Amino acid sequence: MEAVATNAAVAAVAAAPQQVHHHQHQKPRVSSSCATMKAAAPGFATPVLSAPANSASRSASSVICAAERSPWLGQSTGSFGSSGALTGSVRLNRLAGKGGAGANTSSGGGRVTMMSASSAADAAGDSSAAASDSTSSSGLNPALVTGFFFLMWYLLNVIFNILNKKIYNYFPYPWFVSTVHLLVGVSYCVITWTLGITKRAPLSNDQLKALIPVAFCHALGHVMSNVSFNAVAVSFTHTIKALEPFFSAAASQFILGQNISLPIWLSLAPVVFGVSMASMTELSFNWIGFLSAMTSNVAFTYRNIFSKKAMTKMDSTNLYAYISILSLAMCIPPTLVLEGPVLLKGISAGVAKVGAYKFYTDLFWVGMFYHLYNQLANNTLERVAPLTHAVGNVLKRVFVIGFSILVFGNKISTITGIGTVIAIGGVTAYSLLKAKEAENKLKTA
Repeated sequence: MEAVATNAAVAAVAAAPQQVHHHQHQKPRVSSSCATMKAAAPGFATPVLSAPANSASRSASSVICAAERSPWLGQSTGSFGSSGALTGSVRLNRLAGKGGAGANTSSGGGRVTMMSASSAADAAGDSSAAASDSTSSSGLNPALVTGFFFLMWYLLNVIFNILNKKIYNYFPYPWFVSTVHLLVGVSYCVITWTLGITKRAPLSNDQLKALIPVAFCHALGHVMSNVSFNAVAVSFTHTIKALEPFFSAAASQFILGQNISLPIWLSLAPVVFGVSMASMTELSFNWIGFLSAMTSNVAFTYRNIFSKKAMTKMDSTNLYAYISILSLAMCIPPTLVLEGPVLLKGISAGVAKVGAYKFYTDLFWVGMFYHLYNQLANNTLERVAPLTHAVGNVLKRVFVIGFSILVFGNKISTITGIGTVIAIGGVTAYSLLKAKEAENKLKTA
Protein backbone atom coordinates (compact mmCIF):
# COMPACT_ATOMS: atom_id res chain seq x y z
CA MET A 1 0.00 0.00 0.00
CA GLU A 2 2.83 2.41 0.86
CA ALA A 3 4.47 1.69 -2.50
CA VAL A 4 1.22 2.43 -4.35
CA ALA A 5 0.80 5.69 -2.44
CA THR A 6 4.38 6.67 -3.16
CA ASN A 7 4.00 5.96 -6.88
CA ALA A 8 0.79 8.01 -6.98
CA ALA A 9 2.48 10.94 -5.25
CA VAL A 10 5.40 10.84 -7.70
CA ALA A 11 3.00 10.78 -10.64
CA ALA A 12 1.09 13.75 -9.24
CA VAL A 13 4.27 15.75 -8.77
CA ALA A 14 5.39 14.95 -12.31
CA ALA A 15 2.07 16.03 -13.73
CA ALA A 16 1.94 19.33 -11.85
CA PRO A 17 4.33 21.27 -14.15
CA GLN A 18 2.33 20.13 -17.16
CA GLN A 19 -0.84 21.46 -15.56
CA VAL A 20 0.81 24.76 -14.82
CA HIS A 21 2.24 24.90 -18.35
CA HIS A 22 -1.18 24.17 -19.79
CA HIS A 23 -2.78 26.82 -17.61
CA GLN A 24 -0.25 29.47 -18.49
CA HIS A 25 -1.08 29.08 -22.17
CA GLN A 26 -4.76 28.81 -21.62
CA LYS A 27 -6.52 31.61 -23.46
CA PRO A 28 -8.53 33.71 -21.00
CA ARG A 29 -12.16 34.09 -21.82
CA VAL A 30 -14.36 37.04 -21.01
CA SER A 31 -16.16 36.48 -17.74
CA SER A 32 -19.92 36.47 -17.93
CA SER A 33 -20.44 36.76 -14.19
CA CYS A 34 -17.83 39.10 -12.71
CA ALA A 35 -18.99 42.68 -12.53
CA THR A 36 -16.64 45.62 -12.07
CA MET A 37 -16.45 49.24 -12.57
CA LYS A 38 -15.21 52.13 -15.07
CA ALA A 39 -17.38 55.60 -14.83
CA ALA A 40 -18.99 57.91 -14.86
CA ALA A 41 -16.79 58.70 -14.96
CA PRO A 42 -17.35 59.99 -16.38
CA GLY A 43 -10.25 56.55 -12.72
CA PHE A 44 -10.56 54.47 -9.85
CA ALA A 45 -8.03 51.70 -10.08
CA THR A 46 -9.64 48.39 -9.33
CA PRO A 47 -8.60 46.68 -6.13
CA VAL A 48 -7.22 43.30 -7.23
CA LEU A 49 -6.31 40.54 -4.81
CA SER A 50 -3.16 38.66 -5.80
CA ALA A 51 -3.65 34.99 -6.61
CA PRO A 52 -1.48 31.99 -7.52
CA ALA A 53 -0.89 31.54 -11.22
CA ASN A 54 -1.53 27.80 -11.38
CA SER A 55 -4.68 25.97 -12.31
CA ALA A 56 -5.27 24.87 -8.73
CA SER A 57 -6.33 28.43 -7.82
CA ARG A 58 -9.93 28.51 -9.00
CA SER A 59 -11.02 29.50 -5.53
CA ALA A 60 -8.56 32.40 -5.54
CA SER A 61 -9.81 33.40 -8.97
CA SER A 62 -13.34 33.49 -7.66
CA VAL A 63 -12.13 35.79 -4.88
CA ILE A 64 -10.77 38.15 -7.53
CA CYS A 65 -14.07 37.90 -9.36
CA ALA A 66 -15.96 38.79 -6.20
CA ALA A 67 -13.60 41.63 -5.38
CA GLU A 68 -14.31 43.20 -8.72
CA ARG A 69 -18.09 43.29 -8.42
CA SER A 70 -18.77 46.98 -8.60
CA PRO A 71 -21.73 49.31 -8.62
CA TRP A 72 -19.28 52.08 -9.49
CA LEU A 73 -19.92 55.10 -11.57
CA GLY A 74 -18.14 56.47 -14.47
CA GLN A 75 -18.51 59.18 -16.97
CA SER A 76 -15.74 59.37 -19.54
CA THR A 77 -13.16 57.37 -21.34
CA GLY A 78 -9.59 57.02 -20.26
CA SER A 79 -9.49 57.05 -16.49
CA PHE A 80 -12.48 57.03 -14.22
CA GLY A 81 -14.83 58.67 -16.61
CA SER A 82 -17.18 56.61 -18.65
CA SER A 83 -14.89 53.66 -18.52
CA GLY A 84 -13.62 54.14 -15.03
CA ALA A 85 -10.22 52.89 -14.00
CA LEU A 86 -12.10 50.41 -11.91
CA THR A 87 -12.28 48.44 -15.14
CA GLY A 88 -8.58 48.84 -15.78
CA SER A 89 -7.41 45.70 -14.06
CA VAL A 90 -10.21 43.66 -15.58
CA ARG A 91 -8.96 44.76 -18.98
CA LEU A 92 -5.52 43.55 -18.00
CA ASN A 93 -7.02 40.25 -16.93
CA ARG A 94 -8.92 39.93 -20.16
CA LEU A 95 -6.24 40.99 -22.62
CA ALA A 96 -2.94 39.73 -21.22
CA GLY A 97 -2.36 36.21 -22.38
CA LYS A 98 1.01 35.27 -20.88
CA GLY A 99 1.55 33.03 -17.88
CA GLY A 100 3.85 33.50 -14.97
CA ALA A 101 3.28 34.65 -11.47
CA GLY A 102 4.90 38.02 -11.97
CA ALA A 103 6.18 40.19 -9.19
CA ASN A 104 3.68 41.24 -6.57
CA THR A 105 4.37 44.46 -4.74
CA SER A 106 2.74 45.89 -1.64
CA SER A 107 3.23 49.42 -0.47
CA GLY A 108 1.56 48.86 2.91
CA GLY A 109 -0.51 51.42 4.73
CA GLY A 110 -3.74 49.92 3.50
CA ARG A 111 -2.75 50.20 -0.16
CA VAL A 112 -3.45 47.55 -2.73
CA THR A 113 -1.31 44.51 -3.48
CA MET A 114 -0.93 44.61 -7.24
CA MET A 115 -0.27 41.66 -9.52
CA SER A 116 1.46 41.62 -12.88
CA ALA A 117 -0.64 41.66 -16.04
CA SER A 118 0.34 38.08 -16.85
CA SER A 119 -0.64 36.64 -13.48
CA ALA A 120 -3.82 38.71 -13.55
CA ALA A 121 -4.61 37.14 -16.91
CA ASP A 122 -4.09 33.66 -15.48
CA ALA A 123 -6.46 34.37 -12.61
CA ALA A 124 -9.00 35.89 -14.96
CA GLY A 125 -8.75 32.90 -17.25
CA ASP A 126 -9.80 30.55 -14.46
CA SER A 127 -12.68 32.70 -13.25
CA SER A 128 -13.80 33.37 -16.83
CA ALA A 129 -13.81 29.66 -17.59
CA ALA A 130 -15.88 28.94 -14.50
CA ALA A 131 -18.26 31.77 -15.32
CA SER A 132 -18.59 30.60 -18.92
CA ASP A 133 -19.31 27.05 -17.77
CA SER A 134 -21.95 28.43 -15.40
CA THR A 135 -23.53 30.43 -18.21
CA SER A 136 -23.52 27.44 -20.53
CA SER A 137 -25.04 25.18 -17.92
CA SER A 138 -27.83 27.69 -17.35
CA GLY A 139 -28.59 27.74 -21.07
CA LEU A 140 -27.88 31.48 -21.48
CA ASN A 141 -26.06 32.77 -24.53
CA PRO A 142 -23.18 35.03 -23.33
CA ALA A 143 -23.67 37.38 -26.30
CA LEU A 144 -27.36 37.78 -25.48
CA VAL A 145 -26.57 38.40 -21.81
CA THR A 146 -24.02 41.09 -22.74
CA GLY A 147 -26.49 42.65 -25.16
CA PHE A 148 -29.11 42.73 -22.42
CA PHE A 149 -26.67 44.49 -20.09
CA PHE A 150 -25.94 47.10 -22.77
CA LEU A 151 -29.65 47.63 -23.33
CA MET A 152 -30.39 48.06 -19.62
CA TRP A 153 -27.37 50.35 -19.15
CA TYR A 154 -28.55 52.66 -21.95
CA LEU A 155 -32.20 52.48 -20.88
CA LEU A 156 -31.55 53.31 -17.22
CA ASN A 157 -29.18 56.12 -18.19
CA VAL A 158 -31.73 57.69 -20.51
CA ILE A 159 -34.52 57.33 -17.93
CA PHE A 160 -32.34 58.93 -15.24
CA ASN A 161 -31.46 61.94 -17.40
CA ILE A 162 -35.04 62.51 -18.53
CA LEU A 163 -36.59 62.11 -15.07
CA ASN A 164 -33.85 64.23 -13.54
CA LYS A 165 -34.56 67.09 -15.97
CA LYS A 166 -38.32 66.80 -15.46
CA ILE A 167 -37.80 67.22 -11.72
CA TYR A 168 -35.79 70.38 -12.33
CA ASN A 169 -38.62 71.77 -14.42
CA TYR A 170 -40.83 71.95 -11.31
CA PHE A 171 -38.23 71.79 -8.52
CA PRO A 172 -35.06 73.73 -9.49
CA TYR A 173 -32.89 72.85 -6.50
CA PRO A 174 -29.86 70.94 -7.88
CA TRP A 175 -27.90 70.76 -4.62
CA PHE A 176 -30.81 69.12 -2.81
CA VAL A 177 -31.61 66.77 -5.69
CA SER A 178 -27.93 65.75 -5.98
CA THR A 179 -27.91 64.99 -2.25
CA VAL A 180 -31.04 62.87 -2.67
CA HIS A 181 -29.31 60.88 -5.43
CA LEU A 182 -26.53 59.98 -3.01
CA LEU A 183 -28.90 59.41 -0.09
CA VAL A 184 -30.93 56.84 -2.01
CA GLY A 185 -27.75 55.08 -3.18
CA VAL A 186 -26.31 55.00 0.34
CA SER A 187 -29.60 53.65 1.69
CA TYR A 188 -29.49 50.91 -0.94
CA CYS A 189 -25.95 49.96 0.13
CA VAL A 190 -26.84 49.96 3.84
CA ILE A 191 -29.87 47.74 3.20
CA THR A 192 -27.77 45.22 1.26
CA TRP A 193 -25.26 45.20 4.13
CA THR A 194 -28.02 44.70 6.70
CA LEU A 195 -29.68 41.87 4.78
CA GLY A 196 -26.34 40.19 4.14
CA ILE A 197 -26.60 40.54 0.36
CA THR A 198 -23.14 42.10 0.43
CA LYS A 199 -20.64 41.80 3.26
CA ARG A 200 -19.47 45.08 4.73
CA ALA A 201 -15.71 45.46 4.75
CA PRO A 202 -13.99 47.24 7.66
CA LEU A 203 -12.61 50.71 6.98
CA SER A 204 -9.27 51.63 8.54
CA ASN A 205 -8.18 55.16 9.41
CA ASP A 206 -5.57 55.11 6.64
CA GLN A 207 -8.19 54.05 4.10
CA LEU A 208 -10.57 56.74 5.32
CA LYS A 209 -7.92 59.45 4.94
CA ALA A 210 -7.09 58.23 1.43
CA LEU A 211 -10.75 58.22 0.35
CA ILE A 212 -11.63 61.71 1.60
CA PRO A 213 -10.15 63.64 -1.40
CA VAL A 214 -11.66 61.09 -3.79
CA ALA A 215 -15.09 61.54 -2.22
CA PHE A 216 -14.75 65.33 -2.26
CA CYS A 217 -14.02 65.41 -6.00
CA HIS A 218 -16.79 62.90 -6.63
CA ALA A 219 -19.31 65.00 -4.69
CA LEU A 220 -18.22 68.23 -6.41
CA GLY A 221 -18.36 66.70 -9.89
CA HIS A 222 -21.77 65.16 -9.26
CA VAL A 223 -23.31 68.35 -7.89
CA MET A 224 -21.84 70.55 -10.62
CA SER A 225 -23.21 68.20 -13.29
CA ASN A 226 -26.67 68.61 -11.79
CA VAL A 227 -26.32 72.38 -11.52
CA SER A 228 -25.67 72.32 -15.28
CA PHE A 229 -28.60 69.95 -15.93
CA ASN A 230 -30.84 72.41 -14.08
CA ALA A 231 -29.54 75.47 -15.93
CA VAL A 232 -29.35 74.31 -19.57
CA ALA A 233 -30.64 71.58 -21.87
CA VAL A 234 -29.53 68.02 -21.05
CA SER A 235 -28.10 67.66 -24.56
CA PHE A 236 -25.90 70.74 -24.09
CA THR A 237 -24.55 69.54 -20.73
CA HIS A 238 -23.58 66.19 -22.25
CA THR A 239 -21.94 67.98 -25.16
CA ILE A 240 -19.79 69.99 -22.74
CA LYS A 241 -18.99 66.87 -20.74
CA ALA A 242 -17.59 65.36 -23.92
CA LEU A 243 -14.55 67.52 -23.09
CA GLU A 244 -13.72 65.34 -20.09
CA PRO A 245 -11.18 63.23 -22.05
CA PHE A 246 -9.31 66.45 -22.86
CA PHE A 247 -9.00 67.33 -19.17
CA SER A 248 -8.01 63.75 -18.40
CA ALA A 249 -5.27 63.77 -21.04
CA ALA A 250 -3.98 67.16 -19.84
CA ALA A 251 -3.84 65.96 -16.24
CA SER A 252 -2.06 62.75 -17.25
CA GLN A 253 0.53 64.69 -19.27
CA PHE A 254 1.19 67.69 -17.02
CA ILE A 255 0.32 66.46 -13.51
CA LEU A 256 1.06 62.73 -13.53
CA GLY A 257 3.93 63.05 -16.02
CA GLN A 258 2.56 60.38 -18.35
CA ASN A 259 3.40 60.64 -22.03
CA ILE A 260 0.33 61.24 -24.19
CA SER A 261 0.97 60.40 -27.83
CA LEU A 262 0.49 62.89 -30.66
CA PRO A 263 -2.41 60.93 -32.25
CA ILE A 264 -4.27 61.14 -28.93
CA TRP A 265 -3.84 64.91 -28.77
CA LEU A 266 -4.88 65.27 -32.41
CA SER A 267 -8.03 63.24 -31.76
CA LEU A 268 -8.99 65.71 -29.01
CA ALA A 269 -8.80 68.73 -31.35
CA PRO A 270 -12.22 68.09 -32.95
CA VAL A 271 -13.69 67.59 -29.47
CA VAL A 272 -12.60 71.07 -28.40
CA PHE A 273 -13.63 72.56 -31.73
CA GLY A 274 -17.03 70.83 -31.74
CA VAL A 275 -17.89 71.86 -28.18
CA SER A 276 -16.87 75.43 -29.01
CA MET A 277 -19.19 75.44 -32.04
CA ALA A 278 -22.08 73.99 -30.06
CA SER A 279 -21.60 76.48 -27.23
CA MET A 280 -21.54 79.55 -29.44
CA THR A 281 -24.97 78.89 -30.92
CA GLU A 282 -26.69 76.87 -28.17
CA LEU A 283 -30.16 78.36 -27.65
CA SER A 284 -30.28 77.39 -23.96
CA PHE A 285 -26.76 78.67 -23.25
CA ASN A 286 -26.02 80.45 -20.00
CA TRP A 287 -22.78 80.83 -18.09
CA ILE A 288 -23.95 78.95 -14.99
CA GLY A 289 -24.76 75.85 -17.02
CA PHE A 290 -21.54 76.07 -19.05
CA LEU A 291 -19.15 76.78 -16.16
CA SER A 292 -20.70 74.18 -13.84
CA ALA A 293 -20.36 71.47 -16.52
CA MET A 294 -16.73 72.50 -17.05
CA THR A 295 -16.16 72.40 -13.28
CA SER A 296 -17.53 68.87 -13.17
CA ASN A 297 -15.02 67.88 -15.86
CA VAL A 298 -12.16 69.23 -13.74
CA ALA A 299 -13.53 67.62 -10.55
CA PHE A 300 -13.85 64.20 -12.17
CA THR A 301 -10.33 64.51 -13.59
CA TYR A 302 -8.89 65.14 -10.12
CA ARG A 303 -11.04 62.31 -8.79
CA ASN A 304 -9.17 60.07 -11.22
CA ILE A 305 -5.82 61.27 -9.92
CA PHE A 306 -6.67 60.92 -6.23
CA SER A 307 -8.30 57.54 -6.75
CA LYS A 308 -5.08 56.12 -8.18
CA LYS A 309 -3.35 57.12 -4.95
CA ALA A 310 -6.09 55.69 -2.77
CA MET A 311 -6.20 52.11 -3.99
CA THR A 312 -7.10 49.73 -1.17
CA LYS A 313 -7.53 46.00 -0.74
CA MET A 314 -11.24 46.59 -0.23
CA ASP A 315 -13.61 45.16 -2.84
CA SER A 316 -15.08 47.74 -5.19
CA THR A 317 -18.68 47.32 -3.98
CA ASN A 318 -17.74 48.39 -0.46
CA LEU A 319 -15.40 51.04 -1.86
CA TYR A 320 -18.30 52.56 -3.77
CA ALA A 321 -20.50 52.48 -0.69
CA TYR A 322 -17.95 54.23 1.53
CA ILE A 323 -17.20 56.93 -1.05
CA SER A 324 -20.94 57.50 -1.50
CA ILE A 325 -21.33 57.88 2.28
CA LEU A 326 -18.46 60.36 2.46
CA SER A 327 -19.79 62.28 -0.55
CA LEU A 328 -23.24 62.45 1.01
CA ALA A 329 -21.79 63.83 4.25
CA MET A 330 -19.91 66.48 2.25
CA CYS A 331 -22.99 67.50 0.24
CA ILE A 332 -25.36 68.05 3.17
CA PRO A 333 -23.75 71.18 4.74
CA PRO A 334 -23.49 73.27 1.52
CA THR A 335 -26.98 72.15 0.53
CA LEU A 336 -28.38 73.47 3.79
CA VAL A 337 -26.43 76.72 3.43
CA LEU A 338 -27.20 77.39 -0.25
CA GLU A 339 -30.73 76.04 -0.56
CA GLY A 340 -31.86 75.41 3.03
CA PRO A 341 -33.49 78.81 3.66
CA VAL A 342 -35.79 78.43 0.64
CA LEU A 343 -36.02 74.64 0.51
CA LEU A 344 -39.32 74.28 2.38
CA LYS A 345 -40.90 76.89 0.16
CA GLY A 346 -39.55 75.10 -2.92
CA ILE A 347 -40.87 71.73 -1.72
CA SER A 348 -44.30 73.27 -1.11
CA ALA A 349 -44.30 74.76 -4.61
CA GLY A 350 -43.22 71.48 -6.15
CA VAL A 351 -45.89 69.52 -4.31
CA ALA A 352 -48.49 72.08 -5.40
CA LYS A 353 -47.50 71.60 -9.05
CA VAL A 354 -47.36 67.80 -9.30
CA GLY A 355 -48.84 66.45 -6.05
CA ALA A 356 -47.10 65.00 -3.00
CA TYR A 357 -47.06 61.40 -4.25
CA LYS A 358 -45.42 62.21 -7.59
CA PHE A 359 -43.01 64.68 -5.98
CA TYR A 360 -41.58 62.22 -3.47
CA THR A 361 -41.68 59.15 -5.70
CA ASP A 362 -39.87 61.06 -8.48
CA LEU A 363 -37.08 61.92 -6.03
CA PHE A 364 -36.84 58.31 -4.88
CA TRP A 365 -36.79 56.81 -8.35
CA VAL A 366 -34.32 59.30 -9.79
CA GLY A 367 -31.95 58.31 -6.98
CA MET A 368 -32.47 54.61 -7.69
CA PHE A 369 -31.94 55.08 -11.42
CA TYR A 370 -28.76 57.04 -10.71
CA HIS A 371 -27.41 54.20 -8.57
CA LEU A 372 -28.57 51.35 -10.79
CA TYR A 373 -27.41 52.76 -14.13
CA ASN A 374 -23.92 53.21 -12.71
CA GLN A 375 -23.96 49.66 -11.41
CA LEU A 376 -25.24 48.27 -14.73
CA ALA A 377 -22.62 50.32 -16.58
CA ASN A 378 -19.81 48.55 -14.81
CA ASN A 379 -21.43 45.13 -15.03
CA THR A 380 -21.56 45.76 -18.78
CA LEU A 381 -18.02 47.10 -19.13
CA GLU A 382 -16.54 44.03 -17.45
CA ARG A 383 -17.99 41.78 -20.14
CA VAL A 384 -16.46 43.41 -23.18
CA ALA A 385 -13.07 44.36 -24.60
CA PRO A 386 -11.82 47.97 -24.37
CA LEU A 387 -12.63 48.76 -28.00
CA THR A 388 -16.21 47.59 -27.56
CA HIS A 389 -16.45 49.51 -24.32
CA ALA A 390 -15.12 52.70 -25.94
CA VAL A 391 -17.73 52.57 -28.68
CA GLY A 392 -20.40 51.72 -26.12
CA ASN A 393 -19.66 54.79 -24.05
CA VAL A 394 -19.82 57.11 -27.03
CA LEU A 395 -23.09 55.57 -28.18
CA LYS A 396 -24.47 55.99 -24.66
CA ARG A 397 -23.86 59.73 -24.82
CA VAL A 398 -25.44 59.86 -28.29
CA PHE A 399 -28.49 58.03 -26.94
CA VAL A 400 -28.87 60.45 -24.04
CA ILE A 401 -28.49 63.54 -26.25
CA GLY A 402 -30.88 62.17 -28.88
CA PHE A 403 -33.59 61.05 -26.48
CA SER A 404 -33.42 64.26 -24.44
CA ILE A 405 -33.98 66.31 -27.60
CA LEU A 406 -36.95 64.12 -28.59
CA VAL A 407 -38.56 64.08 -25.14
CA PHE A 408 -38.15 67.76 -24.27
CA GLY A 409 -38.43 69.07 -27.83
CA ASN A 410 -35.31 71.18 -27.43
CA LYS A 411 -34.64 73.33 -30.46
CA ILE A 412 -31.03 73.32 -31.58
CA SER A 413 -29.42 75.40 -34.30
CA THR A 414 -27.74 73.78 -37.30
CA ILE A 415 -24.32 74.88 -36.09
CA THR A 416 -24.98 73.45 -32.62
CA GLY A 417 -25.97 70.14 -34.19
CA ILE A 418 -22.86 70.07 -36.38
CA GLY A 419 -20.65 70.99 -33.42
CA THR A 420 -22.15 68.22 -31.32
CA VAL A 421 -21.54 65.65 -34.07
CA ILE A 422 -17.92 66.81 -34.48
CA ALA A 423 -17.35 66.60 -30.71
CA ILE A 424 -18.83 63.10 -30.48
CA GLY A 425 -16.72 62.05 -33.47
CA GLY A 426 -13.59 63.32 -31.72
CA VAL A 427 -14.49 61.44 -28.53
CA THR A 428 -14.98 58.29 -30.62
CA ALA A 429 -11.53 58.64 -32.18
CA TYR A 430 -9.94 59.36 -28.79
CA SER A 431 -11.64 56.37 -27.16
CA LEU A 432 -10.62 53.97 -29.93
CA LEU A 433 -7.02 55.20 -29.93
CA LYS A 434 -6.72 54.91 -26.15
CA ALA A 435 -8.19 51.41 -26.18
CA LYS A 436 -5.91 50.35 -29.03
CA GLU A 437 -2.83 51.71 -27.21
CA ALA A 438 -3.81 49.77 -24.10
CA GLU A 439 -4.16 46.55 -26.10
CA ASN A 440 -0.80 47.07 -27.80
CA LYS A 441 0.97 47.66 -24.49
CA LEU A 442 -0.50 44.46 -23.08
CA LYS A 443 0.48 42.45 -26.14
CA THR A 444 4.09 43.62 -25.88
CA ALA A 445 4.26 43.29 -22.09
